Amino acid sequence: MPSYKEVAIVVGASRGIGRQIAVDLAKDGYAVVVAAKTTSDASKCTPFPPDPNSNSSTINTVVREITEAGGEASAIQLDVRDFGDIQSMVDQTAKNVEKTPMKRFQLMQRINPEGFYGCVQACLPYMYQNGGKGKGRIVVVSPPIYRRFLKGKTAYAMGKWAMSALTMGLSVDFEREGRTEMAITSLWTGAAINSAATQGAQTDRTELRKPTIFSDAVRAILKAPPSDVSGRCLVDDVFLREHEGIQDLSKYSLVPGATPRRMMPARFPDLRVEEEDDEGNRMDSTAIRAKI
Repeated sequence: MPSYKEVAIVVGASRGIGRQIAVDLAKDGYAVVVAAKTTSDASKCTPFPPDPNSNSSTINTVVREITEAGGEASAIQLDVRDFGDIQSMVDQTAKNVEKTPMKRFQLMQRINPEGFYGCVQACLPYMYQNGGKGKGRIVVVSPPIYRRFLKGKTAYAMGKWAMSALTMGLSVDFEREGRTEMAITSLWTGAAINSAATQGAQTDRTELRKPTIFSDAVRAILKAPPSDVSGRCLVDDVFLREHEGIQDLSKYSLVPGATPRRMMPARFPDLRVEEEDDEGNRMDSTAIRAKI
């Protein structure tokens, strides 16, 4: 009888945090699909492995890293070059509404909520085939919903919150449909992380954490009972402390002895209401339209 590995698809895995997640999941025994836009001839990469936050790090070099370490990985190019560079989009759109052109706003929505929605919709049928009513986990990089997150970056926050809304909404669907082995979770960083986005000269390196903190949180989410994590918008350091019991996070500081400043609030608002379970008279609008 052949043995089958669980498959992990990591989107945006050519460098930075995504690369770290892909490498660590491979160490955990997953067959990893490394997906992003940047490709290269990994056999010609010198030095190898490349700086994980540089343009030399691609889906192909990440696959080479994984396979040379004894893991299993495949590369799939997700090419968004027709829409612009994701990183430059994030960096340039931390502006107010007046200074965010419509074209830039639409680009953000194409990449963030629409891209996420498309990936989820494409993967769900395969997850639902995993016995019973399905088995699978989805983890997305999107934040908890709170007012301060909007400051100076409303257009960007709208797209990220839409991703968090999909997390909460799809988890409700799982619950309604009795898919107890399915879970979807949003995860955000408690402090700035050493990644491709934080390589500028203005960055204070003492304020950064290693990407392993985010990867460790993802790995813990994947191992947690679905009921503990599905539909939740979590923060990496808080989850590791409260769920995994890791109280000393000093090993994640990029600069030994430094204590990076947390960006996230100590507490978040509870979005649930007393009438949470009152859905009124539910109707299937698709069935109604089919009869028209």
